[in-house]
Amino acid sequence: MRVQELRRPGPVESNPLQPAARDIPAPGAGEVLLRIHTCGVCHTDLHIAEGDLPPRREVVILGHQVVGTVTEAGPGVDLPAGRRVGVTWLYRSCGQCAACRRGEENLCPEARFTGYDVDGGYGEYMLADARYVYDLPDRFSDTEAAPLLCAGIIGYRALRQAQVRPGDRVALFGFGASAHLAVQVAVHWGCTVFVFTRSPRHRRLAEDLGAVWTGSTEDRPPDPADSAVIFAPAGALIPRALAALRPGGTVAVNAVYLDRIPEMDYRLLYGERTLRTVANLTPRDAREFLALAAAIPVRTAVEPFPLADANAALQKLKRREVEGAAVLTIAT
Repeated sequence: MRVQELRRPGPVESNPLQPAARDIPAPGAGEVLLRIHTCGVCHTDLHIAEGDLPPRREVVILGHQVVGTVTEAGPGVDLPAGRRVGVTWLYRSCGQCAACRRGEENLCPEARFTGYDVDGGYGEYMLADARYVYDLPDRFSDTEAAPLLCAGIIGYRALRQAQVRPGDRVALFGFGASAHLAVQVAVHWGCTVFVFTRSPRHRRLAEDLGAVWTGSTEDRPPDPADSAVIFAPAGALIPRALAALRPGGTVAVNAVYLDRIPEMDYRLLYGERTLRTVANLTPRDAREFLALAAAIPVRTAVEPFPLADANAALQKLKRREVEGAAVLTIAT
């Protein structure tokens, strides 16, 4: 099978992903073998490729927004061949610790992550834990479904972590793959959405998807926000998001990696403002969001790339030139 391997992290401009041929793996107990159709390209992939997140394996296949069909099931699995499913960042958790028993599998100390601890979707086949694959709504094509599996689900969790309620004023900082789906959920909930982004093209997309105000990160929104979500991995946005918030509001940081947080005045937090983080996702998040996405229905803005152009997709993502989500198209 064809894959794109990461052997040595480095700047994506140096093309750290290398094409390779591998044998198709056989599923073990509790696993399924998937024929991959599409795989979303995520900022987390960028951080792994460039070494911002320390390597967990000497060689790894990136990709954790995977759409594929079951071709073979291992012992103990009753998923039929031909079923279309999705795989997310959370590959598996232990299922037994206190966090798992609370339904917080994302905080499990034994959690393993797709495209980081185990091989992911930048290839023609992959193994998946059958307990952590999800049926996909029929209304979404393979290309449309891929961004839902990380950008969408984690954006949904970020809104929940930010304590967003129907009718709230919500500020979104950064407007890439995750934010362009989160804005649609917030609008569906009757929220007034403000979007902060440097890109005029992204501002136009935000307005098209229902944002009532857009501006740069230095601008002030027309009213204080009840909740805010930071989607860009920039620590400098934390004081700006807090400054845009009403007393008692909540900021959620939706980033697996964040650069340095600047020193800031305590008065930005004072007034019972809350700062929270978003640590990946849970199976409940996945099921809830996929059902909600179909009910709205959300519209995914997608830029497709062939598997051979995975480095180019990461480079364009780094330059913030992707409108919506980048998706590798592997099998059609």
